[in-house]
Amino acid sequence: MQIKRLRIAGFKSFVDPADLVIAPGLTGVVGPNGCGKSNLLEALRWTMGENSAKSLRGAGMEDVIFAGTATRPPRDFAEVSILLDGADGEEREVVRRIERGAGSAYRIDGRDVRAKDVALLFADAATGAHSPALVSQNRIGAVIAAKPTERRAMLEEAAGIAGLHVRRRDAEARLRATEANLARLDELIADQDVRAAALRRQARQAERYRTLSEQIRVAEARMIFARWREAVAAADAARADATAAEARVTAAGEAEQAAAAAQHAAVAALADARGAALAAREAASEAGHR
Repeated sequence: MQIKRLRIAGFKSFVDPADLVIAPGLTGVVGPNGCGKSNLLEALRWTMGENSAKSLRGAGMEDVIFAGTATRPPRDFAEVSILLDGADGEEREVVRRIERGAGSAYRIDGRDVRAKDVALLFADAATGAHSPALVSQNRIGAVIAAKPTERRAMLEEAAGIAGLHVRRRDAEARLRATEANLARLDELIADQDVRAAALRRQARQAERYRTLSEQIRVAEARMIFARWREAVAAADAARADATAAEARVTAAGEAEQAAAAAQHAAVAALADARGAALAAREAASEAGHR
């Protein structure tokens, strides 16, 4: 992988868009102190995924945005893009953009990606934001006096296996997460087993309740049928008693009518007898006078 172009806009002292073309061979950048030479290296590291503001000589990550001068207003964003020539001969563009209050975002070939994807891309190319090949100011002595572990990192990067270590750490992290998920799954399975046992007990109780309810409904139906039979028999007996009573009432009515007729006849005979007695009394009285 070879860097072909570095485009900077709004990053630290580069307020206006500027392109640094890196042609094949040796490319040198010279200039007086404070002209922005170190900012070029920091722009490279920042685009490769550097997230430490102190390593970029700032208190916060937004300090990489042009803060303004007496004659130039501050910018609201900073953007750096790196045009790469891949090992397969295809060009790739990595862009990092930061806005005030909104954080930073990465894009590879115009597609939004994570910072991890950018770091992995450069790790596969044996470089990155913390690569020993990126030697900042006052870092020459630190490279010479590097510890064995730091020298090993340099050699691994030179051998092109730094990306494998990144992938191994990523795989180990995923493996640990998977093991944690499996442990959590075992806990969930045990919890579900307990719930299933409780549900089985409840199902047995519900089945027993359903059986008892069915038996109760059958017993209630039989009891209601027996009561209905008794009520039908009582109704039949009541109807027979009512028919007999109606016959007795009819006979009593006829007897009452006969008695009333006899009473009328007796009253008429009594009236005739009283008239005859009165006539006889008058005849007797007349005979006595005579």
